Amino acid sequence: MAAVSKVLEDDDLLTEILLRTVFTTTLLNSALVCTRWLAHVSDRAFLHRFREIHPPRLLGFYINKGEHTPNFIPILPQPRELTAVIQRATSSFGTYQRVPSVPTYILGCWNGNVLIRQHDEIGTTFAVHKVVCPKRGMDILPPFPRPQSQYLFDGTTYSKILPKEEGDELSYLYVLMHQTRDGKHRVYIYILKHGIWRMNHSLIVQQPPRPWSVLKSVLSSNKIYVPAGWSNIIVLDLVASSFSIIELPEGMEYGERNTILSQADDAAGVYLIVVKKFQLRIWLHNGYTWLLMDTVYLREMFVDLSVSDGNASLLINQAGDNAEFVFLDMGRCTFLLDIKCRTMHKVYEKEDGDKFFCEIHPLMMIWPPVFHAPKDDPTRNAMLRLKIKDMDGH
Repeated sequence: MAAVSKVLEDDDLLTEILLRTVFTTTLLNSALVCTRWLAHVSDRAFLHRFREIHPPRLLGFYINKGEHTPNFIPILPQPRELTAVIQRATSSFGTYQRVPSVPTYILGCWNGNVLIRQHDEIGTTFAVHKVVCPKRGMDILPPFPRPQSQYLFDGTTYSKILPKEEGDELSYLYVLMHQTRDGKHRVYIYILKHGIWRMNHSLIVQQPPRPWSVLKSVLSSNKIYVPAGWSNIIVLDLVASSFSIIELPEGMEYGERNTILSQADDAAGVYLIVVKKFQLRIWLHNGYTWLLMDTVYLREMFVDLSVSDGNASLLINQAGDNAEFVFLDMGRCTFLLDIKCRTMHKVYEKEDGDKFFCEIHPLMMIWPPVFHAPKDDPTRNAMLRLKIKDMDGH
């Protein structure tokens, strides 16, 4: 008991022990021991180190299969410490789906917040479903703003909802593009604050985005990257309230689902993932130029999986932040490629009745964790000491 107390009462040793708890769920349980432990695990410097050692884990993905409830497919195997989280993600949509005939479509999934669209006889509803707290109900988004101007064409619009961290909270940006009568495009950027869409920026851009490309745009370090034309990216700078154009690496053009952008967390810029036949390349734009970061040769991986490519094309479905992983479609099958570990395995096979393109939305372990203050009373501390003594006896 004296030896255990000597270790746990040393702040430096305790911090090193807590850093090795591996899972965010275990970290949350550790915070409930006492206020001293809570102070350690909620410290910003500690959380920064913890995330570097244990980056958020891919738990699974939601997939828009048909017209009704989306399916959650867990990435297995998972440690037993995450069983409860996986079960909650699998069953949480049933909390709202009381009317099976109401089509539900997922538009995005960010840090445990799932943006959904539901359409019934009354109209279309956009809402945010919280995976970890389904009993709280959905947060209904207010109607999207529609700018009025005599210089805009009606009906020629592109729109996208993007997540934006506001301190410890997650807010949303609504990006709307209208074609002007002189052939240019006006970009309206709204931010959701206190339940109201507020105008954040309004810009004129010379080059229109590709009709499908707004679905592939990403927000990275206060810059929105939107593919445009055949080989460009529009960069909307939210800080400088300006825009610029980035050309793709030399000789590269957009094709049918062969490219995707990926957010860079370290304010370095944006990643570009390109697949051509059985070669996948990862580029990073650092604000000045493109850098080739990695090349992955996929043919041998498919051979190891006993997959015959036949005449099917290899297409990109979705990618994780920092280009850590990518979901690839080939024929009826979807594969998960872990770029860092150089591993790939099949995670889904289309069933009869599935749409031609089943869009995937990865679910990551929530970060940062939300801590609750423990009950630091004498009785609780006495019980803790008994548990430590029991552990020491074994």
